[in-house]
Amino acid sequence: MRATGSRRPGRLNLNVSPRFLTRTAAVAGVYATLTLVLAPISFGPLQVRVAEGLTVLPYFAAPAVPGLFLGCALANVIGGFGWPDVVFGSLATLLAALLTWGLGRLRTTPPPYLVPLPAVVINALVVPAYLAVLLNLPYGLTLAQVGAGQLAACYGLGYPLLLLLRRREDLQDRLR
Repeated sequence: MRATGSRRPGRLNLNVSPRFLTRTAAVAGVYATLTLVLAPISFGPLQVRVAEGLTVLPYFAAPAVPGLFLGCALANVIGGFGWPDVVFGSLATLLAALLTWGLGRLRTTPPPYLVPLPAVVINALVVPAYLAVLLNLPYGLTLAQVGAGQLAACYGLGYPLLLLLRRREDLQDRLR
């Protein structure tokens, strides 16, 4: 069997095909590369992780779910804040990706402005929890800073990407 990224109905089918693996690796590579090339603004309490704009991709394609998780984990291993960033940051990205994937499978299509929301909310709650402890900063301040960066990345970059992909079925097909 091969992995499917079809929109409805569904469960996440992880019987992986070479095509699924290739799409997953591509998303992971782009996420990790963007994060590491832009490392000065990708880590810490004042961050705008540009790669978070890619978090809308699971709405269209299942391979983006593990791709975002692996890309985030790789970036955090190389440039992050140690094991808490690798574990909790990557799991936050995975949870947000799964929620975004789930939005794409609803019987009623949600308004497009909701699609970037899981990545904003999950990361704005989880990442400050460990950064505040590691850096001895107030949680509320760190939440506001990380949340603002997530809003900028997910709505400033991810939302236009979402709108483009909604109009271009040919691009959606390349992701699946």
